[in-house]
Amino acid sequence: NKQTLNTKSVSFGNSKGNQPGCTTTMSSTTPSLQSQDYEPTPCFSLTPLCLISNFNTCPFLDDCGWCDGGINSNEKETMKILNNRLTNYLEKVRMLERENATLECKIQEECNKELPVICPDYLSYYANIEELQQKILCTKAENSRLVSQIDNTKLTADDLRAKYEAEVSLRQLVEADANGLQQILNALTLGKADLEAQVQSLKEELLCLKNDHEQEISSLQSQLGDRLNIEVTSAPSVDLNQVLQEMRCQYESIMETNRKDVEEWFNTQMEKLNQQVVTGAQQQQCYQKEIIELRRTVNALEIELQAQHRMRDSQECALTETEARYASLLTQIQCLIDNLEAQLAEIRGSLERQNREYEILLDVKSRLECEIATYHSLLESSDGKYARTMEFTAPVHTSSLGPCGIHESRSACSILPRILVKICTITEEIKDGKVISSHEHVQPCFITRTAKA
Repeated sequence: NKQTLNTKSVSFGNSKGNQPGCTTTMSSTTPSLQSQDYEPTPCFSLTPLCLISNFNTCPFLDDCGWCDGGINSNEKETMKILNNRLTNYLEKVRMLERENATLECKIQEECNKELPVICPDYLSYYANIEELQQKILCTKAENSRLVSQIDNTKLTADDLRAKYEAEVSLRQLVEADANGLQQILNALTLGKADLEAQVQSLKEELLCLKNDHEQEISSLQSQLGDRLNIEVTSAPSVDLNQVLQEMRCQYESIMETNRKDVEEWFNTQMEKLNQQVVTGAQQQQCYQKEIIELRRTVNALEIELQAQHRMRDSQECALTETEARYASLLTQIQCLIDNLEAQLAEIRGSLERQNREYEILLDVKSRLECEIATYHSLLESSDGKYARTMEFTAPVHTSSLGPCGIHESRSACSILPRILVKICTITEEIKDGKVISSHEHVQPCFITRTAKA
């Protein structure tokens, strides 16, 4: 609501110009109500010129030219004029009170009126809104399903990758074992070839021994034949078959012994080699098992590490989203707090302005009451006269806030029963709490009244 301050000048004095007049200012604070049906009537009230009777003697009153007795003859006319002014003022006050009551009744009627609220028809949009909401829900469900499928596919791919890596490592181990066994087979093949060569050499040696034996037998037979011929002639005969049989048995026993020794040596070497092969194979299997277990452990740890990394990434994303969400909430709350603080500042400013206006209205009311009391005292004491004249002055300072932010202040000096009034009007223009311009206007005014002795 806008508030305007209206001022109106009223002159109290003689219409013929015989006596100097007294000028005061009527000001009022009228709230302008914004309504569609009526315009508010401006309300004028009198800003009184308060006459404060502090009975202090004015030092400059002895030299004043207004203290002559020429005004005593016009006291009744002055009182009549004042009475007429007061009557007009009271009539205006009553008229304005009636207008204010009428306006209050109109305002109350306007406030009590129940205007029909016409709401736009949004029923035609509800079907589309519900359909779109269903589509949004279906799309969200499909997105969540696809996200879950993608996550499951990623987990399956990770498991298959881990299994593939485990199988590749196992294949590498098997290939390494096959290579080791191939080397052992090659070594055994070489050993077999060496043994076969040794057997062949032993066979050749046996053949050589047999040939040598046959040659020796033949030579011995030839020698024995020669000797036999000699012995036949000179000595008894010897059974050669038996001797040959004995020699054959002797050589066969030697050959059997050599064969057995070679077989025993070959068997012992083969057993040693087989034991070495079995021990190496067992150790290799143990090592391979340990390597497989270690690789499985490494793969499991790698899978767990990847799962922990994914969990960390998901938690970081969730933390980032939470921080962003709470930051947006904090920004909204801060904006709300700023708006509330701005509204609170506006409310405080409005309250301060209303308090100032209320103080101004109270000041106006007190001045009006003081002026009415002064007029009553003037009316009561208008029939008598004082035995002696008391001359005093009382400074009065009144201030009112005019339109457009112009501050007006007035000071007055009065005497009783002869009242010398000097109206000093100071007009100050204030902008942003600073005085831009100031004008002072002094106007003397003399009022005479009689009082009972």
